[in-house]
Amino acid sequence: MSTMEEPLYPIAVLIDELKNDDIQLRLNSIRRLSTIARALGEERTRKELIPFLSENNDDDDEALLALAEELGVFIPYVGGVEYAHVLLPPLETLCTVEETCVRDKAVESLCRIGSQMRETDLVDWFIPLVKRLAAGEWFTSRVSACGIFHIAYPSAPDMLKTELRSIYSRLCQDDMPMVRRSAASNLGKFAATVESVHLNADILSIFEDLTQDDQDSVRLLAVEVCAALGKLLEPQDCVAHILPVIVNFSQDKSWRVRYMVANQLYELCEAVRPEATRMDLVPAYVRLLRDNEAEVRIAAAGKVTKFCRILSPEHAIQHILPCVKELSSDSSQHVRSALASVIMGMAPVLGKDATIEQLLPIFLSLLKDEFPDVRLNIISKLDQVNQVIGIDLLSQSLLPAIVELAEDRHWRVRLAIIEYIPLLASQLGVGFFDDKLGALCMQWLQDKVYSIRDAAANNLKRLAEEFGPEWAMQHIIPQVLEMSTNPHYLYRMTILHAVSLLAPVMGSEITCSKLLPVVVNASKDRVSNIKFNVAKVLQSIVPIVDQSVAEKTIRPCLVELSEDPDVDVRFFANQALQTIDSVMVS
Repeated sequence: MSTMEEPLYPIAVLIDELKNDDIQLRLNSIRRLSTIARALGEERTRKELIPFLSENNDDDDEALLALAEELGVFIPYVGGVEYAHVLLPPLETLCTVEETCVRDKAVESLCRIGSQMRETDLVDWFIPLVKRLAAGEWFTSRVSACGIFHIAYPSAPDMLKTELRSIYSRLCQDDMPMVRRSAASNLGKFAATVESVHLNADILSIFEDLTQDDQDSVRLLAVEVCAALGKLLEPQDCVAHILPVIVNFSQDKSWRVRYMVANQLYELCEAVRPEATRMDLVPAYVRLLRDNEAEVRIAAAGKVTKFCRILSPEHAIQHILPCVKELSSDSSQHVRSALASVIMGMAPVLGKDATIEQLLPIFLSLLKDEFPDVRLNIISKLDQVNQVIGIDLLSQSLLPAIVELAEDRHWRVRLAIIEYIPLLASQLGVGFFDDKLGALCMQWLQDKVYSIRDAAANNLKRLAEEFGPEWAMQHIIPQVLEMSTNPHYLYRMTILHAVSLLAPVMGSEITCSKLLPVVVNASKDRVSNIKFNVAKVLQSIVPIVDQSVAEKTIRPCLVELSEDPDVDVRFFANQALQTIDSVMVS
C-alpha cells in the first residue's frame, strides 16, 4: 500500500504548499514545479499537474508571475512538442489577470511555446486561443491577444489568415485605449509575418487608423511602427505612406509624440532611405531641435551626430549647425549636456576646416559651461576631435577647463575628472601630460575627500601602466615617497595604498629598492591604522619580491608587528606571516 501511495506524495506536497497562506511557501513550490513534474512523470504531469495549475486561483501577483515564467519552459516535462498544447489553458488564464507584468510574462511564455509547436497543433489549439483572447469580454485578454498574433499567423491557412487580419484590425479600433496601445506596439511584429500583398491593403490601413488615434499614448507607439514598416515596404510605398506620417508626427500637438519622433528619428531615416531624408526629414528634424519642450530638444540633440552622418557635410553645415549653435546656449542644462555628449562625433563628419571654424567655438563654450556634466561630457569624447584637428590646437583650449574641473568645489566632479585622466593621457601623449597634468595627479593624493584620494591612487597605477615603469620611476615614485612623511596620518595611509597598487606595475627590483623601505619605515608609525595597513601592504608585496627579501626584510618587520599592543595590527601581521609561509612552501 505504501509503495502505491509514494508517487502521490510530491503532488500532495505541492497542492498543500500551493494553497498555503504563506506566499514564500507558495513561491518555493511553484519554482520547484520542474522537479515535481520529473517525479510525477510526463503522463501524470499532463493529466494531474497541469489541470490543477489551470484551476488554481492564486491571487498573489508574485506567485502568478513565477507560474507564468515556469510554464514557458515546461515542454520537456509534458512529453515534448507533441503535447505542448496542454500548457496553453493555464497560460490563457494568466493572460486575463489584471497585473500587467503577469500578463506580459504569460504572453512571452505563449510565444516561446507557440514557436516550438507543430503547424497542425498551432491551427488546432493556438489559433483558437488567440481568437478567444481577442474576443474576451474583459480588456486584459484583448491586450494579451495582440502580443501572440505574430506566432499564430504564419501557420494559419489562407481563410484563417484573412480572419486574423480582420480581428487585429478590430483590436486597433477597440474602445479601450490599453488595447489599442497593445495593438500599436505589436503591429511591427505582426506586419513582419504578413505577406507583402496584404501589407499595403490591410496593414497600412490599420497603421493609418493608429496614427490618427485621439490618444497620444497610442500615437507615440505608432512612431515605432513607422521604422518597422519602413523596412518591410518598397521604397516608393515608404515615401508615400510612412514619410508624411513622420513629418506630421514631428508637429504633433502632444510633446510626448514629438519626443518619440526625436528619439527614433535616426532609425526612421534609415527606414525611409537617405534620399528622402535630405528632402523631407531635415526640416522636421530642425523643428524638433527648436521645439518648445526641453525633453524634445534633449532627445533631438542626442541624435545630432547620427543624423549628420546620413547627410552630406554641406547639408549638415547649412541646416543642422545653426541649430547646434543655438542648443549650446540653451536655457536647459540637460539639453546642453545631451548635446555635449555627442557633439564631438560631428568633427569627423564635418572635416578639419569646418571643425576649426564652426565646431571649436561651440565646443569651447560648452567647456566653460557652468554645469559640470556638460564639461565632463565634452572631455570624455576628446579623442574624436583630436583625430581631426590635432593635439596642439586642442590642448590650448582644453587645459584651462580641465584645471578648473580638477579644482571644482563638488567632489563628485573632481572624481569624474580623475577617472578621465588615464584616457586623456593616452589621447594627448606623455609630453603633454608631464607639462600640464602631472602636478594635478599628485595634488589629488592630498584631497580632503577619501574617495578622491582613493581614485587618485588608482589613477597613478593606471598612468604607470600607460606610460611604463621607467616614466613612473622618474615622475611618480619620487613624489609619492616624498609624501610618505606627511604629518597627517590619513595622507600617509593614501601613500601606502598607492604603493600597494604601484608595486605590481613597477616590478621586483624597483619595489625592493624604492617602495619597500618606505613601507618598512611606516611600520614604526605611532598610529595603529597605519601599522595594520603596513601589514596588508607587505602581504600584497610578498608574491612580487624574491624569497630572500621576504625572509630578511619583510618577515622581521611583520614579527615585530605581530607583537604590537593593538589587536588589529597583530591580526593583519599574523595573516601576512601566513602568506609568507605558504609562498615558501609552494
